Amino acid sequence: MSKPSLTDALGGVLLIATMIARGTYEWGGPAVFLQISMVTSAAALVVFAFHIRWSRRIFVLIGLLLVVAAFVVLPDPRGAIAAALTSASFITAFFAALTSLRSAALTSAPIVATGRFLASQPPGRRYLALTTGGGLFGLLLMYGSIQLLGGLATESARHEPHPERRMHRIRRMLVAIQRGFIATLPWSPLAFATAVTTQLIPGATWGGAVLPCLVSGAVLVITGWALDTIYKPKIAGPAAPIVPPEGTWLRKLFPLLTLLIVIATVTLGLHLWSGVRVVGVVMIVVPVIALLWMGEQDVLNHHKHPILHVASRARDYAITELPGNRAEIVLLAMAGFIGSLGAALLAPVIAQSGIDLSSVPPFVLLLALFWIVPITGQFGMNPILSVSLLAPLLPAPVDIGISPAAFVVAITGGWALSGATSPYTASTLLIAQYGGVSASHVGLRWNGRYALICGVILSGWVLVAMHLL
Repeated sequence: MSKPSLTDALGGVLLIATMIARGTYEWGGPAVFLQISMVTSAAALVVFAFHIRWSRRIFVLIGLLLVVAAFVVLPDPRGAIAAALTSASFITAFFAALTSLRSAALTSAPIVATGRFLASQPPGRRYLALTTGGGLFGLLLMYGSIQLLGGLATESARHEPHPERRMHRIRRMLVAIQRGFIATLPWSPLAFATAVTTQLIPGATWGGAVLPCLVSGAVLVITGWALDTIYKPKIAGPAAPIVPPEGTWLRKLFPLLTLLIVIATVTLGLHLWSGVRVVGVVMIVVPVIALLWMGEQDVLNHHKHPILHVASRARDYAITELPGNRAEIVLLAMAGFIGSLGAALLAPVIAQSGIDLSSVPPFVLLLALFWIVPITGQFGMNPILSVSLLAPLLPAPVDIGISPAAFVVAITGGWALSGATSPYTASTLLIAQYGGVSASHVGLRWNGRYALICGVILSGWVLVAMHLL
């Protein structure tokens, strides 16, 4: 591994400090830890801003312009800026925690073997295998699930000699992976969609929204499988023989399922015991599990000095691997910052215009929220930005007689559709890369029909959830 630059090392250390400070605050630490996380996250963004493309750096400049506007327009600019920095520090801390698990997973031989097993399934089981894998791996690896399974899927498809059949096979395998991944966004406590939304909607909790959001995830999976079955291409000529992968499903999936059960049990147990929010538990528990997992790998590989090796890997993660995601970190954190500060600037404008969102029929408000996220995603707005901008402007759920969970169902459902269709999201960009097509082609041609059908079904579910919750 090459020696990291001084700026990478500094930025990585600042991110780890943000994660520790924000996690400590979430667990009941004094407000000074929140302030430390705000300072360290802002410093990390400044450090990274000099080493990313202008397409990402422009978000930092927009943030600075909004800071100037806040001092000119707002009566309490420092309070609005502090709220925006709080949002940015949460996003950077959450990202640093989750990426640690990805770092440990990608060096696990059983995890890679599980991915290869799923990608090598015969045609009759392939879609469900890969969409299941996209979801399960997505819980651990975030976008790394698409990188792992996408690479294995395209590798297995190369054995098909028929060009047209190979093209269709690659497309079907890749969209299965992507749709499995986005199906976790509405309900997973490890997903930004859930974490950010429950942060912004007053009274919302993961526990209160997880069951109806699981229904959203089921709709996304079942609809994708049904469309793949109905619109299966008919191609003349014999297909290349497929050798079924060795091993049973239970045996191959056991390491992945065991890890997920451990994470879920520890996270939920600590949440119920301590009363700390699920996102706060995740922020501390996941890095600890990642370190223990690295140690377990060293023990199984008979490493002579497992503790020293784990410490070395943790150091490399902090100063090399984590800063390697600098562009994505800046984009996500600044999306939260811009959305929060932009909402503070828009609030008095809306108030002066006489617009009263609490007078809008609740079902119209929820459906508008659901559709705005994927629509704005077509024009370059990251879901974090659009949700952070809109959510603070909404009336409190209790003021309009709606459960906070209904808001979460609407927003996270739209967030998932954006992940399938927006040419600016990481999931669509990665699928396009493996498929050899443009991101717009993936979003509109490969997933357009799927998104519209899911959108109609989920719109109905949002209305049902509004009355049930």
